[in-house]
Amino acid sequence: MEIPLLLLDTVDGAVDHKGQPVLRSKSGGWRSAGFIICVEVAERFAYYGISSNLITYLTGPLGQSTATAARNVNTWSGTASLLPLFGAFVADSFLGRYRTVVIASLIYILGLGLLTLLSMLPSLNSSNCQGASKFLSCSPPQPQVILFFCSLYLVALGQGGHKPCVQAFGADQFDGQNAEECKAKSSFFNWWYFSTCAGCLVTLWMLNYIQENLSWGLGFGLPCIAMIVALVIFLLGTKTYRYSIKEDEKSPFLRIGRVFVAVVWNWRTTPSAIAIEEEARGTLPHQSSEEFKFLNKALLAPDGSKEDGVVCSISEVEEAKAVLRLVPIWVTSLVYAVVFAQSSTFFTKQGATMDRKVVPGFDISAASLQSFISLSIVVFIPVYDRIFVPIARSCSRIPSGITMLQRIGIGMLLSAASMVVAALVEIIRLKTAQEYGLVDLPNVTIPMSIWWLVPQYVLFGIADVFTMVGLQEFFYDQVPNELRSVGLGLYLSIFGVGSFLSSFLISAIEKATDVDGQDSWFANNLNRAHLDYFYWLLAGLSIINLAAYLYFAKSYIYNRKCTI
Repeated sequence: MEIPLLLLDTVDGAVDHKGQPVLRSKSGGWRSAGFIICVEVAERFAYYGISSNLITYLTGPLGQSTATAARNVNTWSGTASLLPLFGAFVADSFLGRYRTVVIASLIYILGLGLLTLLSMLPSLNSSNCQGASKFLSCSPPQPQVILFFCSLYLVALGQGGHKPCVQAFGADQFDGQNAEECKAKSSFFNWWYFSTCAGCLVTLWMLNYIQENLSWGLGFGLPCIAMIVALVIFLLGTKTYRYSIKEDEKSPFLRIGRVFVAVVWNWRTTPSAIAIEEEARGTLPHQSSEEFKFLNKALLAPDGSKEDGVVCSISEVEEAKAVLRLVPIWVTSLVYAVVFAQSSTFFTKQGATMDRKVVPGFDISAASLQSFISLSIVVFIPVYDRIFVPIARSCSRIPSGITMLQRIGIGMLLSAASMVVAALVEIIRLKTAQEYGLVDLPNVTIPMSIWWLVPQYVLFGIADVFTMVGLQEFFYDQVPNELRSVGLGLYLSIFGVGSFLSSFLISAIEKATDVDGQDSWFANNLNRAHLDYFYWLLAGLSIINLAAYLYFAKSYIYNRKCTI
């Protein structure tokens, strides 16, 4: 006799690949998440395989000047960080996360394949292009350059659809209404970030060496192969996945948009009229309704009528409030993103002036120290997940040990500390240059070990374990269920906007300090520059921002909570 599905342990709000109710024991969980995490490792390997060494390729085989190449890299990386919002919109409104990941992966593979083919063309690998003085004379034909950038932006487009949807789809494999799976979901975000950093480490240690010393074609080809393998692995897990179902036929963007439009139409409505309408509907005065009460104007029709389809529902208003509550957290995370942008720029410039000798005859690359960020993350996440969380959980009775907003705030404090350490190290570096009479000799190595920079990189990495993972979980968990890809797109956009803000801040400071013949804070001769002033400024901004963040975080009301 068949057991009715209602008597089985099915998962609410999810179906299998055939659209049937899905059984908890035969789907989702770590089994399905394992397929998805493998895909993310390959995607990060591919993305950083392009981004981490792109400026070297642009100034080398492509023959661009340093300034032009830097501008192109910043534009591409900023676009790549904002495109996930578009990819998330497409997924949550039309295609769904699974189909968006598959299509985005195909676009990704196409872009990587074209980059590989272009890098193997003779005009981009001519031995005549190896001398720095000949870059301009041996630049490839303009059509090839255009095709190269089209391929590059295809990669950015593929990443824009892939990045928010894969992570959201992975988290969808855990049921937040089940106590055990709720704990596992919080742990998932930790191990997700652990995996992405592991993929980044492999890129920094292996792929960059292949690109610079063996072949750019092989260096771009390996990420392409990795993405093909990743797509196959993702498809192998199709029958085990849980697929979220839409709770409403209307688009979530349309529902939320209607609320704000109705508020504009009813801006003259009096509070008493809203109170009467709430009472007529039997609205309970729960705490979440007390925030953004002006949105309750959407409960009334513009002309006072109550025709079906004209008035917004209570659930639609609460959904709009949930999105609006995210705005202060998003804004107060931007300074963290500005600080985050410094690890790959000025930290590297500092290291290039210092003694980089590891053993006699071997100097470490200044850019290689970025691997200490990923390495500290890989080391600390297991400590956080297996030691810190259980101890904190026993005290707080919160499945994740501490709340998401507490976790983000701790990371912000650590990032401010990293700026303080960076400023102190820079003061010592400048003092050492003065003591040895090297202030006007920028090309001479300062007798100060590059290992002085390691603490600030490590602090950056530990801060990421708190803030980056916390932001991922927060923006996934606190948006309406149907907008979770968009939530992760919002998280990624923080760092896209942060990169642009960092560039604006640097330009403004350089213009303000480069006057009357004085060296700016960012002078080409770092021995006459004042990166320490810039680091102190960022530390101060981080503390002010942290105070603002704590103000908003203290009053934040979670949409849903896990309980033990």
